[in-house]
Amino acid sequence: MRSDVETFCILQGNTIGEAARRIDASRLGIVLVVGDQRRLIGTITDGDLRRAMLAQIALTEPVEVLLERKAGSMYARPITAFLNDDPATFLRLLQEHNLVHLPLLNEQDQVAGLVTLDEFLPAGPTALQAVIMAGGRGLRLHPLTEHVPKPMLPVGDRPLMEIIIEQLRDFGIKRVSITTHHKGEKIAEHFGDGRDFGVDIIYVSEDRPLGTAGGLGLLEPPTETMLVINGDILTQMNFQAMLAFHRTHAADLTVAVRRYDVQVPFGVVECEGVTVRRITEKPFLNCFVSAGIYLLEPSVHRYIRNGESCDMPNLIQRLLEDGRAVVSFPIREYWQDIGQPFDYEQAQAQAKTWKPST
Repeated sequence: MRSDVETFCILQGNTIGEAARRIDASRLGIVLVVGDQRRLIGTITDGDLRRAMLAQIALTEPVEVLLERKAGSMYARPITAFLNDDPATFLRLLQEHNLVHLPLLNEQDQVAGLVTLDEFLPAGPTALQAVIMAGGRGLRLHPLTEHVPKPMLPVGDRPLMEIIIEQLRDFGIKRVSITTHHKGEKIAEHFGDGRDFGVDIIYVSEDRPLGTAGGLGLLEPPTETMLVINGDILTQMNFQAMLAFHRTHAADLTVAVRRYDVQVPFGVVECEGVTVRRITEKPFLNCFVSAGIYLLEPSVHRYIRNGESCDMPNLIQRLLEDGRAVVSFPIREYWQDIGQPFDYEQAQAQAKTWKPST
């Protein structure tokens, strides 16, 4: 039980940005919104923040905006327990209502503590397997990748893929598959069976490039959720938050997305027939782009044929056309795709100061 209420409580009227800072600092995935005398008004979770990002709600807005978005839903009124209730009651409420967090109140109905589901569950490996897609040639980073596969380029004092595998291990993943093509033997020579890195590794060699998803078709059909990550990603993304988001939305596939802003270098003209209705000089456009990290349910595997070249956008489109649930998970944390020399320089600078977050 957590009783340091100042770390996970926030006053009504505070901003969404402040709620995000509290969530990141406490690493609990939730803040409790309280009013006078610490009376509970509502809760804001990490998932609420990410859904707000997708809705393009500004961080400067008050937290009440997020509470209003919950109105009428099953999460509008927080489920609570009393501080003096027994632990069996806490666990029953968490399981009955499919909760991760349970606020605790004292006899004056003030917030007095917080319990989380993981306090009642034995620690063990995460029920996920991971796949690192490492078959690309990295042509934009030539000549650095002439003799070394891109995921093995050093970031700081070790290969990028070593950082990725460490993150997966710390998240609780023990089984990692690596799809290889260009200079795949360099990866196998470094990691071996994975034992020295705290994981079990199997290698899947593509005899020809199969795209960003095709290599998955070479794997044995999975029996559990699969985390797929490109081998050229440096990120502090919270994998646990992504998994919780994926399960909350009952998704078949969840794609991590990143906000991307670009300035059009010309005046943009909006027309209705031949009539000009509006002209905007060099506007900024924004959108969400794929961040190269995915969660897939076992049922998705049948949409990829063995040996077929297939990119992730094609796989996602097949799922959408078949009415399957595909959701987006916006990344709030640091993320860098190492695809070009400038990106590689940025990653090197970041690696000097950061500590991965899982």
